Amino acid sequence: MKSNLSQALLSSAYLPPVEYMSVIYRAESSKIEQCENYQKQSYRSRCHIYSANGPLPLIIPVERAGTHSLPVREIRIDYSRKWQQQHWRAIVSAYRMSPFFEYYEDDFSPFYLNEEPLLFDYNLKLTMLLANLLGINRDIELTSVYQKEYDDSVSDFREIIHPKRENLSEMKNGQYHQVFAHKSGFISNLSALDLLFNEGPDALSYL
Repeated sequence: MKSNLSQALLSSAYLPPVEYMSVIYRAESSKIEQCENYQKQSYRSRCHIYSANGPLPLIIPVERAGTHSLPVREIRIDYSRKWQQQHWRAIVSAYRMSPFFEYYEDDFSPFYLNEEPLLFDYNLKLTMLLANLLGINRDIELTSVYQKEYDDSVSDFREIIHPKRENLSEMKNGQYHQVFAHKSGFISNLSALDLLFNEGPDALSYL
């Protein structure tokens, strides 16, 4: 990843990974893609946290009408599966012993009590909250039209930052405190929630 980016393009993401927030921090401005079709098995509906048993995926169930792709902006969250309680229990179990969980707990708990109809809006609000709490003061906008390719002035991370791809090289360097590192070692590029709860105000220096 370039140390300095002019403009970055990112997909929507649920509690985005560290490399995602690092891109926003390194870029002069960022845009989140709202005009693409939804993609399954991506960060658009999942994140990874560090549980007592190692990396744990948290996946938001969504409503799907038929078999055709739908615009990401129209994807509705499926609340019939009671996933909010499951996710929050997992987050509390994973991070209640972290140094800064109690400090930030009240910022995130409402997202697991209130029902936001659309996945994109839910993700965007969490991403903006993370950016604010991490101390990232950068412009974040939304795309107005879908473009498959961009010129060199835009760094396109929409498919690069993906659970099935290796994380960007810079994020493999350096470690920070993790609650269960004594059991499973340091795990890189988890949700930025992991970095925030463990490092608090010092998280920005890692990015």
